[in-house]
Amino acid sequence: MVTAAFAGGFALAVQPIAASVINTSAEGIIAGAVKIPTKDVPSIPAYRAMPAKGTNFPIVLVLHEIFGVHAHIEDVCRRFAKLGYVAIAPQLFTRQGDVLKLSSVDEIRPIVAKVPDAQVMSDLDATVAWAVSDSKGNAAKLTTTGFCWGGRIVWLYAAHNPNVKAGVAWYGRLVGDANALMPKYPVDVASTLKVPVLGLYGGKDTGIPLTTVEQMRDRLKSGSSKSEIVVYPDASHAFFADYRPSYREADAKDGWKKLQAWFKQQGV
Repeated sequence: MVTAAFAGGFALAVQPIAASVINTSAEGIIAGAVKIPTKDVPSIPAYRAMPAKGTNFPIVLVLHEIFGVHAHIEDVCRRFAKLGYVAIAPQLFTRQGDVLKLSSVDEIRPIVAKVPDAQVMSDLDATVAWAVSDSKGNAAKLTTTGFCWGGRIVWLYAAHNPNVKAGVAWYGRLVGDANALMPKYPVDVASTLKVPVLGLYGGKDTGIPLTTVEQMRDRLKSGSSKSEIVVYPDASHAFFADYRPSYREADAKDGWKKLQAWFKQQGV
């Protein structure tokens, strides 16, 4: 990875972009847009990155923020490809609307609120199947990581799919008011979770109070997943997002190292 100016490809709602962001080269890998067949629609768009040579790659599902699959998420996929993974980031809001073209978070939230968790779980199952059939993925080495909105989904997908070997959730919401579309939150599945998930959170995240992080830790203690949570005391929300003012380089780099160690610890 190198740090360089990156032009274009970001969601409108995240403008202006930081003067310098991480831009991972596509040299030595295959990277670009793909389509994932699903149960209810012919396909959903996604971004895939994988090594140019080899086969039987470990799979990582990269779950986007509320801004969708934009340049930052694509870059994260390329980072994983450089590590030997087939990384796929499906656009999980596509039926409800195109968040990439909206200019504010206030416009995005109503769209995200319409996305059923059941739809997301089904789309991720379809993405895994496609990774195996069309991208040389190894179903026995399935992992997932996600950020913000996607961080919440990491916990839920780990509960949904016992074939996941490891997950890493970056500052995903842990508690909330259940409804028909979002019937459960991570705290509701913590005690029965079997998949080991590493949670990475910021001590100064005003949207995810530390009281909820401690609540999640307590619930995890009563389960058997051996999941863990790390809190970076001085980090706020989105501390991994190098294109935003919230980015904290030291914490982001440490979290990335912990992610790799966590996956290796679980054999992937």
